[in-house]
Amino acid sequence: MAISSLGAGAGVLTQDLLDKLKEADEAQYIKPLDSRIVDENKKQEAFKVIDAYMDNVQGSLNTLSEYGVFEARAATSSNAGAATVTAADSSDIQDFSLEVLNLATKEIEQSGTFASKTSEIASASGKLDLSVGSKTYRIDYTASTTLEELKDLINKEAGGSVSATIVQVADGDNRLFLNAKESGEGQEISIVDVVGEGEALNSALISGAAGGMSNVQDAVDAQFKYNSQTIIRSSNVVNDLLSGVTITLKEAGTTNVSVGQDRESIASKVENFISKYNSALYQLGEDTKSSEKPEERGIFSNESIIKNMKSDMLNMIAKAGEGVGRLQDYGIEIEDDGRLKLDQTKLNQKLDENPKNVQAFFAGGTFTKNDGSEVELKGAFVEMENDISKYTKYNAGLDQYGNLLEDRLDNLTEQRTKAMERLTVKYEIMAKQFAAYDSVITQLNSVSSMFTDLVNSQSSQS
Repeated sequence: MAISSLGAGAGVLTQDLLDKLKEADEAQYIKPLDSRIVDENKKQEAFKVIDAYMDNVQGSLNTLSEYGVFEARAATSSNAGAATVTAADSSDIQDFSLEVLNLATKEIEQSGTFASKTSEIASASGKLDLSVGSKTYRIDYTASTTLEELKDLINKEAGGSVSATIVQVADGDNRLFLNAKESGEGQEISIVDVVGEGEALNSALISGAAGGMSNVQDAVDAQFKYNSQTIIRSSNVVNDLLSGVTITLKEAGTTNVSVGQDRESIASKVENFISKYNSALYQLGEDTKSSEKPEERGIFSNESIIKNMKSDMLNMIAKAGEGVGRLQDYGIEIEDDGRLKLDQTKLNQKLDENPKNVQAFFAGGTFTKNDGSEVELKGAFVEMENDISKYTKYNAGLDQYGNLLEDRLDNLTEQRTKAMERLTVKYEIMAKQFAAYDSVITQLNSVSSMFTDLVNSQSSQS
């Protein structure tokens, strides 16, 4: 490679020499900063992961610390064919039996026969009264009103109490069907022609007339036994017998019903917390790992706040319970490496023994001790949420550490920028100096050559 001269070409103080000097300075002043910047960027990326894991733990604990988790109810029926049951949150935990005797039905009436749905229903104008239970609807008709138009008028005027449809039973046999909207007794349906208003209605539509409106299904109340006590309701959906409990009667038969805490929901939310906790703990373990070998050392092995956070997570599990029990007593087992595992059988046993104590232990409330005394608890999950929030809440430990990492990176970037500026100025000056020195050397070499030639010339003449 050709050597670039800075001056007249003495070939001593070259650009190549300057580049090598600058490269040596960069190795001494810039590359260490570059290495530290790379490390800080890696820490920032690793911190984002840790921060997300801890937010997940916080979120799962927040769900569990809500009282409603243990207020959720699940109802089971031994014979869902006879009746199904749902229970609202906070409803009483109870067992009861049901015997369905008969279902509530809706009144259904049908008209006599019409040749088609466009058949006229009257020979002149008039009015009819449609009664559904205690309500009566007056409907006007004319000599040109068709069966289909009457259906539409009924649905428009009395749609809140009855629904009208036309059914083609056979060729030339079309009938108007009226279905009461509500079930139970007291929903009888009838049509009468209003006296003095024309009285021209086709007898096929008049209740009680020969070939007129006739009953298809009677409206009857539902009857069932609740714990052997006979109950009567107008609907097959019963929501006023037990507070927060809705019973849907399906068919005649018996069933045993149990209303209890929604254990699947409780276990699912506990499992969610355990999963989030274990993931965070594993990542913290990897990132804070100590080793004599740098390549095996965790990225936060020398960062006290991250190491302390891992220790605090382990401690919060060990101390949870406020002296009335341990997490292990309620099915949350602690593995040798600190990670958690749910023993649902043990949790269900505790729920069988005393569901209120389980609720108080985990979410707070009145806890009854074995000696009968009572103590008010904050709740294990509430305790743990408070411990985690010291790191995860706004401007707490993790926010402050994240800001510290950003400040470090900003400072290193600024140091590098200033160092590069200093080197740039230094080598701009050196380039000018080298050019001047190179010119002087060239001149000296030229003078030296001239004297050498003169001496040689005189020696030749002698």
